[in-house]
Amino acid sequence: MPRAALRGGRGSPWGYRILNVVELLAELRDLLADPQSNWGRIGTVLAEHRGLAEHQAARFLVARASVHGGLAAEAQRRLASVDPRVRLQGIEVVLDAFPRSLAGKLLRRVVKDPDATVGRRARAAVRKLGLNDVALPDARYDGPHLGGWHPAGWCFGLFRFHTSNERRPPRPTRVAALGAVGLPALRSVADLVALLELDGEDALARLMRPGTDVGSAYVEFEVPKATGGTRRLAAPRGPLRRVQRMILDRILARVPVHDACHGFVPGRSTVTNARPHQRAALVLKTDLRDFFPSVHYRRVWGLFAQLGYNQHPVAALLAGLTCYRPRLPDGRVVWPGVLPQGAPTSPALANLACRRLDVRLARLASRMGGVYTRYADDLTFSFADQPELNVGRFWWWIDQICQQEGFHEHAGKRRVLRPNGQQRVTGVVVNDGLHVPRRERRRFRALLHDVGRVGLEAAARGREDLGAYLAGYAAYVRMVEPALGARWGAEVARLLGESRA
Repeated sequence: MPRAALRGGRGSPWGYRILNVVELLAELRDLLADPQSNWGRIGTVLAEHRGLAEHQAARFLVARASVHGGLAAEAQRRLASVDPRVRLQGIEVVLDAFPRSLAGKLLRRVVKDPDATVGRRARAAVRKLGLNDVALPDARYDGPHLGGWHPAGWCFGLFRFHTSNERRPPRPTRVAALGAVGLPALRSVADLVALLELDGEDALARLMRPGTDVGSAYVEFEVPKATGGTRRLAAPRGPLRRVQRMILDRILARVPVHDACHGFVPGRSTVTNARPHQRAALVLKTDLRDFFPSVHYRRVWGLFAQLGYNQHPVAALLAGLTCYRPRLPDGRVVWPGVLPQGAPTSPALANLACRRLDVRLARLASRMGGVYTRYADDLTFSFADQPELNVGRFWWWIDQICQQEGFHEHAGKRRVLRPNGQQRVTGVVVNDGLHVPRRERRRFRALLHDVGRVGLEAAARGREDLGAYLAGYAAYVRMVEPALGARWGAEVARLLGESRA
């Protein structure tokens, strides 16, 4: 086609209008003023001019907006969307216009996306950018898999026939060890129905309906986040909640977790998570982004299969009962499901999915002379002596291991804590033993003084649960600082007794 046919705003044989460079930059400048509303149009304009000289000027303009404007934040929001179509739109614009390093940083969260189409497109984008991989190759697997990517924990149960390890049935020693902890034998759907005390197999299908419409098993709601904004939770309704608690009590709670895991484990708490880091010369903290949604249906299916329920319907049904599939406004059901934030089984399943992550991070810390603990998505590393440690390199290793194991480390949450400042781990100060933060102690003492001065009802200022809060906080302080907690507990008991008199 003659070059002139593509210039001056004339029509094109593909059915869209080609803009000259002045028109193109002018339109993009207006669109970039509101990237959230105009994201789709930005992608369309870039795609229409791909392969033309004008495209390079357009890429330069959009790249500047991605670095200095709000385009990168909008791209990150879209790549985290629950709708896979929105994630695909995000990939296209990131590939077309973002600088290579920034594009690679954004795309690494979707190259292992649970949606097969999104993951495949993201991997193609990474290859086009000339990046070899998003994490170190996993030497435990022979040869490349999935177009050059080496599977690790993220494919746990995802591609059943891609690795020799997954072709073999569970080893007898593992099955025997799990039998020793008292896991029930489930060899058929009938056994599962009996374990969950359901009326029949039809009840299983009713409990796995997607979305939150009438007749579905979930309800969605928003709660405020500590850092601002809201978090959308999906909680099971009564019938499914009862079934999930049975799965938790009769299967998941009996499977041991790693010693470094302290969140949602009986007998462990934020205090036991903080205790190994007392009097450390260096404390490193970070967390995992989208912790529960990172564990999707296929990973849960593989996890139940590894527990010995490798009969096809049983593992699949257990995964279906513990994962949530949202329904989009247009009626489309998002597949595969993910662990819902709000289900009683989700913390236990996430902890079990982190077993290999915990092993690898604990060994990494031990090799450097430190200790590692995890409380849900909070990762903590500490070193008793001042280590000869390249902190940047250590962060790199943490990030690589998390990415290999199917989790996305939140680089923006990294913290380096030294003894000359407050070292707080899961809310507990560990500089010199375990202590409640000074600001919280002062606030609680002031509240006790206020209650003693004007009485519980007046100090509550309309808050109905102030008495329960005082007793609960005093009990928490007793876990951290026994002497102070006992003294405050006695004071709370006296004040509450006077208020009832």
